[in-house]
Amino acid sequence: MKIYVTMKSLAKRKDFLTKQEIDLEEVPLTLRQLLTGIVATKAQEFNAKISEAILVRFLTNEELQQQIHAGKVGFDTIYNEEPTDCHQAVMTAIQAYEDGLFRVFMNEQELPDLDGPLEIKDGDQLTFIKLTMLAGRMW
Repeated sequence: MKIYVTMKSLAKRKDFLTKQEIDLEEVPLTLRQLLTGIVATKAQEFNAKISEAILVRFLTNEELQQQIHAGKVGFDTIYNEEPTDCHQAVMTAIQAYEDGLFRVFMNEQELPDLDGPLEIKDGDQLTFIKLTMLAGRMW
């Protein structure tokens, strides 16, 4: 199943949003299963990227233009070479959702319940919005 994921932080001033295509192995029935599938897929991709030890990475003109359009140009350097524990990453993402650190929208409708029924179809658009906590002093 192919879905498209867009991530946005309310703290960022630039409105550069990029859609990423993610292939899920099975159709999730709840938001918890959806988060588990996405985080597991991304953790596996990260672990595979660590094993591809490229000494020097060069950007082609096409890659440079794509990154300029996205708002960030980088060489995908990984400074922490420890592989990610997939189970721990999933548990952290679920805890972050329960703590209100991000919200999930599917086709512009918020998904408020982790264990509620989810009707997701091939090609649906998911948006993750990272919420920023305000810092200040109380007198």
